[in-house]
Amino acid sequence: MKKTALLFIAMLLGGSLMAQSLGQNELAELKASFNNDAYAKSIHNIIVANKGIKALAYDPSVVQGTDDFFKYNVDVSGITDQKSSGRCWMFTSMNQLRPIVMKKYNIKNFDFSHNYSYFWDILEKANLFLENVIKTSSLPFGERAVDELFKSPVGDGGVWNLFYNIGEKYGVVPAEIMPETEQSNATGQFLGIVNERLRKGGYEIRQVYEKAMKVMSSGLSGDPHTKAEKVKMETLKDVYRILAICLGEPPTEFTWKFRDNDGKVRTVKTTPLEFYKSIVPADYNAKDYVMIMNDPTREYYKIYEIDNYRNTIEGINWTYLNLPNEDIKKAAVASIKAGEPMYASCDVGKQSNTTGGVGYMDPGIYNYGQLLGVDLDMDKKARILTRQSGSSHAMLIVAVDTDENDNPLKWKFENSWGPQAGKGGYLIFTDKWFDEYMFRIVINRKFLDKKAIKALDQKPEMLPMWDYMF
Repeated sequence: MKKTALLFIAMLLGGSLMAQSLGQNELAELKASFNNDAYAKSIHNIIVANKGIKALAYDPSVVQGTDDFFKYNVDVSGITDQKSSGRCWMFTSMNQLRPIVMKKYNIKNFDFSHNYSYFWDILEKANLFLENVIKTSSLPFGERAVDELFKSPVGDGGVWNLFYNIGEKYGVVPAEIMPETEQSNATGQFLGIVNERLRKGGYEIRQVYEKAMKVMSSGLSGDPHTKAEKVKMETLKDVYRILAICLGEPPTEFTWKFRDNDGKVRTVKTTPLEFYKSIVPADYNAKDYVMIMNDPTREYYKIYEIDNYRNTIEGINWTYLNLPNEDIKKAAVASIKAGEPMYASCDVGKQSNTTGGVGYMDPGIYNYGQLLGVDLDMDKKARILTRQSGSSHAMLIVAVDTDENDNPLKWKFENSWGPQAGKGGYLIFTDKWFDEYMFRIVINRKFLDKKAIKALDQKPEMLPMWDYMF
């Protein structure tokens, strides 16, 4: 029996067996369950008289006694600030490379131009969107693949492979060469305009394609793809114009002058791509650096690829190896011991206090269920499947503290929210928090065990771009 038929039968059965409105009897039962609960009545008086539930659910004893000592640390180079943008993946990827540049050129401070890389990221995402519109032009609106495309043509979110794609194609430049603008620091408004133009262009492409197909079906000559590509280029000209006005136009070559730690004035004249190639390690590539993930909803030691999750047509998709947390932690500890920080993404908003100079994350730091007298417990698998939890932010793992047996106790993030967030811009998270809310790490494959490395040779299982995990 087809899946659609089974789904239809399930809906009918579900409707006949479960659909029930809230009547007077049900409402009376709900009301009584509250009014007969002395704790609920008393906590109601406390909560309504205070500013927020979060402060009342906070358990300070979880944080008390926490030290900032870490047995293993990597070199860090100061806190960056992504401001009101979704570019955490870009900042984190660049934060991993900043110490390399500082050591190479003997300087105390350095940052990349996020604005430069952001320009190319959005332009390439626009091209990918329009190419996907052309590819799906034969499908009607209402098909999920079409609707997902137009739902959000481009955004400033992403993962490590997007930075890698842009770096490999366009390189990078120092921050002074293409500084941030008001629009790169607060991307919402101008991105809305970009998406408006892309939706218009995408709609025109579909109309041109439909008209050309009708001409061909009548026996006349026509080339729907060529006509669609022409509309695409006209749309991209406008997108480039918007980006150049709001962000500035990226340089094709640059001259960078700076004073090193010895007081010597130095000059570097190069291209963005040459500069990128000169500062990334020899093994900084998509073969040696792999994304590993803990997703208990799926089989471990398998590779998964998210369809169409990239920014450039020729770039690599988001691909990851699913591993148990125990394997991920062993590899992460080995990486930190070797002095290599790791790009990581997590559910940063869950059970974390990033205000008041605290910067601490632990599954027991906020007891909402205990405060309200309800059971909120779900394991990681249930939270993922119900969309209660998912990766929301990228940061750099820079330290780990371990016990006498070298088992991890706590870890440290270098964040990109400025020094005012967390403890001077850093966040400490316990090993228990790692288990529950850590999702992805980009790591050199040399730190993985033999079983994980062998699993990297398999063909990935393709997942749709609307998969619940992404």
